[in-house]
Amino acid sequence: MPDEGAPISYEVLEHDTPVYGSDGVTIGRVAGVRADLDADIFDGLDIDTNDGPRFVTAEHVAAIHERGVDLDLSAEAVAALPAPDRAAPSFQADSSANRGLLDRIADRLGRRGGWKRSG
Repeated sequence: MPDEGAPISYEVLEHDTPVYGSDGVTIGRVAGVRADLDADIFDGLDIDTNDGPRFVTAEHVAAIHERGVDLDLSAEAVAALPAPDRAAPSFQADSSANRGLLDRIADRLGRRGGWKRSG
């Protein structure tokens, strides 16, 4: 897998971010985030795959990074998942509004955690 960057919140996850299976295979790209922002509850991700759109519940999202999402499911298991319910609410992060926030978070984590922000 390529360098996925620093860990981030689902709230700033951008559309079209690559999604990787537990087997390291690129499964697809983020099409949408399902969450209740007011209650801070992450429900899961809508993913565009070669097998069509799929919904992955939050329990199968192992990690979210600036440039990639890791699942605890293989590519084969994701292909067997249902298509997303288009009526369910989802949102798209506004990367321009969040870039400064991401930089501040990465700087603070870097000072506390001893790691450097790449890129």
